[in-house]
Amino acid sequence: RDHAMATVAFTPNIQRHVACPEMDAPGATVREVLEYVFAANPRARGYVLDDQSALRKHMIIFVDGEAIRDRVGLGDAVSATSRVFVFQALSGG
Repeated sequence: RDHAMATVAFTPNIQRHVACPEMDAPGATVREVLEYVFAANPRARGYVLDDQSALRKHMIIFVDGEAIRDRVGLGDAVSATSRVFVFQALSGG
């Protein structure tokens, strides 16, 4: 597969608020793959990122089962075969 890309998926509790289908996205970092997804889905950006473009406090992103470390710069590495999951940490609201 020449054009292998990371898969970005949003959990159902986020989908209730913002429709964001699972997408394949190019990029070498969490920021790059998310920017690709958000370009197609601007509403999801405001839900996941704050006005400083950092991850909102109640959001968690996992890359291949590991929680990301860089919640501000979103510089964690992503490979072409990675699965990126965006979770909402809080229940209720």
